Amino acid sequence: MAMIKFLPRRALFAGLVVMGLSASAAAATSTGLGQAWPNAQDVSASTHWHVYTFANNGVQYFQVNDFYGNLRVAFASVNGQFLVLPMGRDAQRLSTPQQTASTSSTAVPLTSYAETIYQGSDVQVLATPMSDGTTTFTAEPSTTNATVAPCNDPVECSSHSP
Repeated sequence: MAMIKFLPRRALFAGLVVMGLSASAAAATSTGLGQAWPNAQDVSASTHWHVYTFANNGVQYFQVNDFYGNLRVAFASVNGQFLVLPMGRDAQRLSTPQQTASTSSTAVPLTSYAETIYQGSDVQVLATPMSDGTTTFTAEPSTTNATVAPCNDPVECSSHSP
């Protein structure tokens, strides 16, 4: 009978924890995280990609869309720690210091075509085309303190051409 008294408390505590985590994610999504054309500045260093950043409670969220606005990868970063978010068609092809990307055993990286698509003071993101037509992404701590200027012209940002 004593166990029945503790079940509602445990359920309430679990519910509060879930609500707290979902509130943090909801704040990031209310700004457009996961959308094709979020209400955020395109900070990409490449004309082939669109990179958007969002911040909430000390966590920085990154989203990479392709030229057409398709969500490719998203991840969170805080204090040098990275977490791949389960969204985007290439989520499994994103490498971080904490997680290795899964790639085809026969695909070869075309490193001569790799490009830095975002360079911030704490984080850099690289895109590497693969011989099988896919792209792998690497999110890692920035190796330099320099930042690449974001795209400030909305017309030019939305018309990046390959």
